Order: sequence, then structure tokens, then C-alpha cells
Amino acid sequence: MILINLYKPNILKSKALIFLFIFLSFSVFAQKKEYLVSQIPDSLMTNANAVVRLNELDITISSQQSMKVYTKRIVTVNNKYGLGAINANKAYDKSTTIKSIEAIVYDAFGTEIKKIKRKDFKDQSAVDGSTLFSDNRVVFLDYTPIMYPFTIEFTCESVTSNTAAIPQWLPIYNYYTSVEKNILNVYFPTTLGFKKKEFNFSNFQIKKTVETATQLSYNAVAIVAQKPEDLSPDFIKIYPRVMMGLEVFNLEGVDGAAKNWKEYGQWFSEKILLGTNNLSDETISKIKTLVGGETDPIKKAKIVYQYVQNKSRYISVQVGIGGFKPMLANDVDRLSYGDCKALSNYTRALLNAVDVPSYYTELYGDSDKTDIESDFSSLQGNHVILAVPNKNEYVFLECTSQDTPFGYQANFTDDRNVVVIKPEGGEIVRTKNYEEKDNTQNGKGSYSISETGDFSGELQIISEGTQYGKKYRLEKLAPTENEEHYKSYWSNINNLKINKTTFSNDREKVSFTENAKISAVNYGTISGNKILFVVNAFNQYSENLKKSRNRKTPFEIERGFLDKDEINVVLPNGFTIEALPDNVDLTTKFGVYKTEIIKKDGSNLIYKRSFLLKKGLYPKEEFEEYRLFIEKVGRNDNAKIVIAKI
Repeated sequence: MILINLYKPNILKSKALIFLFIFLSFSVFAQKKEYLVSQIPDSLMTNANAVVRLNELDITISSQQSMKVYTKRIVTVNNKYGLGAINANKAYDKSTTIKSIEAIVYDAFGTEIKKIKRKDFKDQSAVDGSTLFSDNRVVFLDYTPIMYPFTIEFTCESVTSNTAAIPQWLPIYNYYTSVEKNILNVYFPTTLGFKKKEFNFSNFQIKKTVETATQLSYNAVAIVAQKPEDLSPDFIKIYPRVMMGLEVFNLEGVDGAAKNWKEYGQWFSEKILLGTNNLSDETISKIKTLVGGETDPIKKAKIVYQYVQNKSRYISVQVGIGGFKPMLANDVDRLSYGDCKALSNYTRALLNAVDVPSYYTELYGDSDKTDIESDFSSLQGNHVILAVPNKNEYVFLECTSQDTPFGYQANFTDDRNVVVIKPEGGEIVRTKNYEEKDNTQNGKGSYSISETGDFSGELQIISEGTQYGKKYRLEKLAPTENEEHYKSYWSNINNLKINKTTFSNDREKVSFTENAKISAVNYGTISGNKILFVVNAFNQYSENLKKSRNRKTPFEIERGFLDKDEINVVLPNGFTIEALPDNVDLTTKFGVYKTEIIKKDGSNLIYKRSFLLKKGLYPKEEFEEYRLFIEKVGRNDNAKIVIAKI
């Protein structure tokens, strides 16, 4: 009896151990040890919002009309700021088919917690902000994590006939993202003229593992997370990538061959653009009547441009997602909308109707200046504009905007290499460069200080060049948005009240004028019988640059400017000037800053200020010198006057 009683607990204990063993075994088998977060080297976790454990891009070009792209991407996301590194999306259209797409989510211990099939991905039109019909779509993962860190494995396979658009290889995608391993494999026939161009490989562990007549492979490992530095050039200008292309290709179902930009332009004109610019007789008659007896080509172009701005609206479909062939000009005319390709081509058709030549122009549009590579013909742009010949140069037209002045390019398409597509061939051309002296902001006004330190002033600001582009849409803002803008612009003035603003937009001269009346209580600081106040109330320059002992990258000022101010300062009656800031003259390779205070009489001062900032790409070794220059500008912009009661 005693033996039996002793034996039963042992049986129960053994069963419990068996169940525990089975559970643990199941857990181990359900885990992927290679996805354990604990296995990531410390060096790759430093400054990393996400860690790319593996990115494998396999591109198989089997013929002129067939390319398969397989992506496997394993990313450990450490926090919400790393979600963008997942990059689980794929665009498709009538030329591109997604064969498979899925994702699997793992916890920090490598245990699978969710499997996401194709049906669970979101699928929406690539037409931005519109319900207009389009066969250009994008599939993307919209996953909300339940914990951090987690790891996601994303795989996607697609096939396309668009062999003209080979994806770039980016060993590192963004800041605050480290890379454990990144692999590129490209397979191609010998007959298609495969080519490639490498950028910025130095200082990174990137090896070309295979380069034969039919294969190209790279392997990048152990790339630590990069931190952005003040005024660093655009990411793609300083970090590694590989651009690829074919000399024999297919685009939108059309076979092509081009070894250089001249041949590319000839082919694009003959095979892609041909037949897209037809207009009805009614529309041709209408535009001819509108132009009337004008004979000057540029003046005729201005009339047509204004017509397009008044008639059409823009819908956003990027080149490469929305297809490469523009919508027919007749359809744009009928529907009154289109993307950059459609509206540029439509404007081209209208100009042709009144005997003004113009050329479809591809480029990379962005506030950061990015060139089309002049020695590597391929599909590189994300935007289309129009080039109108004007003697020995071109006037470039942004056809997507309903309010941009004729020929104005600043801040999005300025100062970069573009490809102008002509029937006789493509041509690499530099778009307009806005010089510092043309990017002006001229301020003229006055303000008074009361005996209690209150402020009341009025100011006129005239902006031109690149500075026009930052201002001219102010006239279309709602009153609340306007007030918000000026309270941010004059954040140096506490208790600011915007009493009145008016605007004048001279589109012909490309000049924007602001008139403002403002006031503020307690602008001056009262100390006993004295009042202290900052003399430069209207235009303080603030750029918070951090000291950098071990800077890694050069720094760039992409657009310079010239600010000039002349302000009359009225002091309260019964006060005398006790202290004035010294006049300043700072001249450096980066710019020139000058201030001057002129005493008109006991109650009136004139404050003059000019600040020229020069554009340029500067070596990292000069950053501290620039930082100190800007620090001095800021310090002098904040200089105070002291007045005392008599």
C-alpha cells in the first residue's frame, strides 16, 4: 500500500516533465534562432531604430521583355521610428504582376507571432488623393506592432516587361538604420548590353563577388547606423548605391535600344511620344484665337501656359508608378486633369498648335538637387517638365502648378542636370541656377517702443528668386493659417499680435510683397529706469548648428540668398540712449554679414542689416568655421539697445 502511494506522485511528476519537454521542444522548433534580437552585434544596435538583418535583391532578366525581381528583407524594428525601414510594398500595373508577397512577424526571441498573406496587404490606387480610375496600383503592408523590438520577414516576387527600369541597389537605405547583410544578384543575357555605375563605395564593407558576362553580384556587411549631420548633402550623394541599365530594353510594351542620351531621346520621341499630342480641330482653333496676332514665341508660350493653368488640375502619379507614357493630349483636354507627364505633354501639344516648339523633359524633382547622370542613359527621373527654346537657352515650364509664374523653377527643379527629349536626340541640360544676389528679401519699415516697453511696427517685405517661392502662397492661406505663419516667423517677439496683413503677387516680375502691421506688449525688458530691447525685431537668422568634433560628411548650402533690411526705430519720449550695439562687418568664404546703426536724432535710429549667404559644397574640415560664423550672425541679430529714462 505504501509503495503504491509513493509511486503515484512519481508517475504524475514524470508526465509533467514529458509535457514540459514537449512544450519546450515545440517552442524551440517554432523559433528561428537567427532572428533572435540578442544575436545582433552591439555595434549594429548603436543609434539604430532598425536593423536590416538581411536584404536580398535578385534580379533575373531573361529577355528584352521579361524581368523577374525577387526581394527578401528581414528587419528588426527597435522602436516606432524604425517602422519605415520595413519597406514592405510593391507597385504594379498592366506591365508588372506581383506573383507573390507575404510577411511573417517574429518577437524578440525569434518566435513567430503573425503570418501576413497577400490578402492581408492593402491594395490601393497609386493616384494620390483622388478616386479617378487608374490601373497603376500599390500593395503595401500596414502593420501595427504589439511590442518592440520585433522582426519582420518580407518576401515579394514580381515580373515585368519594363526592362528599361531596373531597380537601384542601395546597401544602406536611411539614417538610424544599420545593415547586417545586403546582397545583390543580377542575371542577364549577353545580348542586352547590361551596364552599371557604382557610387560612394569607399568607407563601407562592400564587395563585388561576381562580375561576368551574365552575372553581377555584390555583398555588403556590417554597416553601422549612420547619424545625420547638420547640412549633410542629400543621402544618395554620400552613401553607396549601384545604378543599372540595359542598352536593349522594353518600356510600356515598346522595344527600345539606346547606348547614350542622344539615342534615348530619338527612341523616346519616335516610340513613346509619337501620336500622343493630337488635339481636336476645335481646341486648335480655340488656342489660335487666344494667341491672336502675337508672333513672339515666348509671349505665345506665356498665353498658352496661363490657359493650361486656368483649365487643368494636377493629380499626382509619379513617373515609374503611373507608367512612363503620357496620357493622350486629347484626353487631358477633355478631362482637364493629368499628372506631370500628361500636363507637360498637353502643353507641348497646345504650343505646337501655335507653332512654338517645346520638348518633353525628364528630371528628378525635389527640394534637394539631384542630377540625371550625364554619362549613364537610363530611366532616372521622377518628374516631367517642358523645355521651350529661347535663343541659346531654354525656359522650363512646371506644368503641374496652377499658380507658379511662367518659367519659375526655384526650390524643386532648379540647378540640376535634366534630359531634354528632342526628335533628333536627347540632350543633357542644366536648369536655371538662382544666384545668391537674385534670391533677395528686402525689408523696409519702422517700429516704436513705448515707455512701458510695448512694441508697435509695420513692415514691407519684398521677396524674389528662391525666396519668392517660399512666400507667394501666403496670399492663399486662411486668416488663421496666416497668423500661425507670422507667429512662427516672428517667434522672437513675445505676445505678438498680427493687426493687419496685405499681399501683392507680381507674377510677371516674380516678386511677392508682404505688408504687415504688428504689435506686442512687453517687447522691451524694464530694469529700474532702463529699457532693454533687441534692435533687430523683424529678421533674425536662426540656425542651431551643433559642434562636431568627428564630422564624417561634407556640408552643403544648396541655395544662397541676400537679405537687406532698413528699419526706422522710434524711441519713447523722455529717454536717452545709454548703449548701442557696435556696427558689424563679418566677411568669410561662406558669406558676408553687416549691420549699422545710424542716430538721426535723440529719438530716431536707423538700423541697417545685410546678410549674404553663399551656396556651395564645403569640406567637413571647414564646418566648425562655418558654425562659428553663423553663431556670430545669431548673436549680433540678438544684440540689444539700452535706453534710460531722463
